[in-house]
This record gives sequence, C-alpha cells and structure tokens, in this order.
Amino acid sequence: MKQSINLKLSTQVRMTPQLQHAIKLLQMSTLDLQLEIQENLDNNPLLEIEENQHHESTSKENLETIEDNQAALDLSFEQEHLAKNSKAADLEDDHVTEKLENPLSEDLPLDTTWEDTFQHNQTAIKERNENFSNQDFIANNSTEETLQDHLIWQLNLVPLAKEDKILALSLIDSIDSNGFLNQTLEELLEAINLQETNEKTSVEILEDILNTIQKFDPVGVAARDLSECLMLQLRELEILETVKDCCTEVINCHLEQLASKDLDKLRKNLGVSESLLNQALLIIKSLNPKPGSVFSPSQTDYIYPDVIAKKESTKWIVELNADTLPKVRINSFYENFSRTSIDKADKAYLKEHLQDAKWFLKSLQTRHDTLLKVASQIVEVQKDFLDHGPEYMKPLVLSDVAQRTELHESTISRITNRKYIATPRGVFELKYFFSSHLGTASGGEISSTAIRALIQKLVTEEPTNKPLSDSKIVNILLERDVKIARRTVAKYRESLGIASSSERKKL
Repeated sequence: MKQSINLKLSTQVRMTPQLQHAIKLLQMSTLDLQLEIQENLDNNPLLEIEENQHHESTSKENLETIEDNQAALDLSFEQEHLAKNSKAADLEDDHVTEKLENPLSEDLPLDTTWEDTFQHNQTAIKERNENFSNQDFIANNSTEETLQDHLIWQLNLVPLAKEDKILALSLIDSIDSNGFLNQTLEELLEAINLQETNEKTSVEILEDILNTIQKFDPVGVAARDLSECLMLQLRELEILETVKDCCTEVINCHLEQLASKDLDKLRKNLGVSESLLNQALLIIKSLNPKPGSVFSPSQTDYIYPDVIAKKESTKWIVELNADTLPKVRINSFYENFSRTSIDKADKAYLKEHLQDAKWFLKSLQTRHDTLLKVASQIVEVQKDFLDHGPEYMKPLVLSDVAQRTELHESTISRITNRKYIATPRGVFELKYFFSSHLGTASGGEISSTAIRALIQKLVTEEPTNKPLSDSKIVNILLERDVKIARRTVAKYRESLGIASSSERKKL
C-alpha cells in the first residue's frame, strides 16, 4: 500500500475590525460621518474636538497642575504632613497662578477622584453640542401654517352658528393638500348624521357652508374637481365678458381637448376666432390647478460639499471643505494620565481607548486623503466641463480614475458615493462626472452627459410652432459628428423630462 501526503495551500483574507471601520467611513456621507464622529466622541474619552490656542494653553496649565497634585497624592499620609518643607514650598512657588485658577485642597481624601474636583473640557464640549443640537431641532422643526390652519383662521372670522361651524370644520378636514374636497357631500353627510343625535343635517345646508368656504383664500380651494376649481378662480377675474365666456366653455366642456393641445379642433367646436381663443387660453394657463399647494409642507434638503474646486489663474485647485467636519484630536490629559502610576485596570481601559482613538483618526485621515486624491483626478479629467459647460463633459468610468489614483474600483465607488463638490458651475455629486460614452462618426468618443446637454440645448432653441422630432434631432447630431440612434435620443429626452414634439407644441 502506497502512502501519500496531499498538501493543500490556501489563502484567506480576513478584514480586521479597524479595516472594516475604515471602509465604512469611506462610503459615509458628510452627515453620516458627523454622526459617527459624535458617537465616537461620546463613547471614547480619549477623543475631543480641537479648540483654539487659548483653550489649548489653558489645558496644558491645568494638566501641569493635575500632574503635580497627583504626585502629591501618591505620597504617604506621613509624607504629606512633612511636605511643608522645601518641596511643598517649591510647588507653591512654581504653580501659584495655576492654583488660583484651578485650586485643589491639600486635605482631599485619598479616595477622591479627579472628576469630583475637575470638570474636563469634554463635558463642556458635550454641553455646547447638546445646546446646539437643541437649537437646530427647534429651528428645523418649527411648525409652519398648513392649509387647514389657514382655512380655520378665516372660518373664525365668519359669523356662523355653532352647529354650522362644526359642519364647516368637517368640510375643512376633508380638503387635501392640493386644496380639493376629496369626499362627496353625500359621503360627508352620511358620516356627520351618524354622529349627530339631534336635528339631521341636509345636503342643502352642507352646500351653503361649502360655498362659504370656497370664498376663502386661496382662491379655488374646496373645489370638487378641476373644472370647479378653475371656475372659482375665473369668477374673481375682471376681464372682458367675451373672453370670460370663452374660458367658461373651455373649462366646462373642452378640458380634454385642451389637454391634447388640438387647437384647431377646439377652435372649430367653440366657433370663435383664433385671437379670442388665444386670449382665453392665456387666462386659463394663468390659473392655479392646485391652489392648496402653496401651503404644502416642504422640507429643504441642504447639501454640504465635501470638496471645493476653484480656478486660480489657469490651474484648477481642489481642496477639502474644512467647515463641514469638526477637527478631532486625542485628549492630551487622558493620554498623559495613562502613563502615570494609576490602577492597572484604569490604565488598561485608557490604553484600549487610546488605541481605538488612534485607529479612528487614522481612518479619518485616510478618508480625507482618498477623497482629495479622487476628486483632484476627476477635476483634472473634466476641467473642460468646468470651463465651458456640460457639452464638454468627457467620458469617464471608475476604471479610469482607479488607474490614475492606483486605487481599486470599489474604493472609487465608495468614496464618490454621496459626496459633493462645489464648483463655479454649481454643486455636483462626484458620480455626476462619470458617464458612459458613444462613438462619433469620425471614430472618437463622446459622453452621454454631453449628448444630453446637446439635446437639451436643441430643444430649448427650437421653434415654438415647429418643435424638433426625435428623427430631426438625430440628423442634427449626426451633422455635429455624433452618431446616435433615434430610440437613444428618445431615452435621453425622457430622462431629461422633455415631452415629445407633439406635446411640446406651444398653445
């Protein structure tokens, strides 16, 4: 029997928790990173927010005083009473100023902790952050007036009986954010009569109250459909009767034809002149189909750019936005305190958090360096875009930047995710500069972003009475050395929110 030995070599790559955390920081947005930094500040006493030089010098003075007094406390009880000699005198002479600013009783018991006497700067930082957060919460979450609030305010100014006011409140509660009554009067009446125990409400009473609400601001509110909404607004306009009559007929009978923009058929059905129809259409276009939308709650999303690109002379400069993130450093007091003769458990605790703090700061620095390197290469490639506009956007993919920066494509993807750059042309997500490419007739390449910009420009400059079709756009782009299929033009046009040529025809 032959004996054999089979050897198998295998390689396993295991990511350390520190490396996993560093990768996690790469793909974090500015807001997420701020939360992550704050969490580390709260959980790690070795981390603090960097302050100005004044605070730093004060902290050094306090540290000297603390170290001196720690040495005094380490002496025995007998030595403490004998310390009124030269050593105690020297201590008093050398640190009289520090004692005045940060007094420490020499009669403290030996079990006194530093937190009982000294208030560390981290507490003050935390208090400021909490106050700042509370202020931000109040400012960002202050209640704005809703449509219902505005209507109820007007209702309180109208002399109505108590029963009618209750009915009016029921109607107001049924108005949606666009200003329309989303229930029929019959449905509301059924629900109201189920709750009423006395006299039953009739449709006529409810109709009268609705007419009162429809006179409220904004004009057109509490309408049951689009036609009624437009008519409520039309009645408030002081225009020629002939124009108002034409508008009335269009709104009541021909809204579908108006939506299809078949003006010839619409004019024939109305039996009016082209001039009169145009006047009526201008009036109708000025009306608001969603009167309640002005009170719709809107939340503004603020974007804080991670990097800033600016042009100095003929060269583009890219730098990190230092205002978006706090500067974090290792707390010098606890770092030095960990080297003193303290309890082993406390020393192990401080050293563990010190190591975590160093890893965290290193990961932050790696993130900043990677972001700056990638953003600089993107700006270098797309400087024509920054100089001349979207039509000059060059094709760019992740592998191109990876080769330039000698980083992995996955790293490029993470560091450009939800990261923004501020340029003279506006604030853009870094991923905006990446685009696929199409071939040109001469054998070159052009980015899809540039093609979209060309299509947008052609549509903007087209004649209003004769918009460009997709086939016509294909021919124009071919004349400009851009070879593209008609279906691709249609896809890009739809992505830009541009309607078809028939729908773009001006009224």
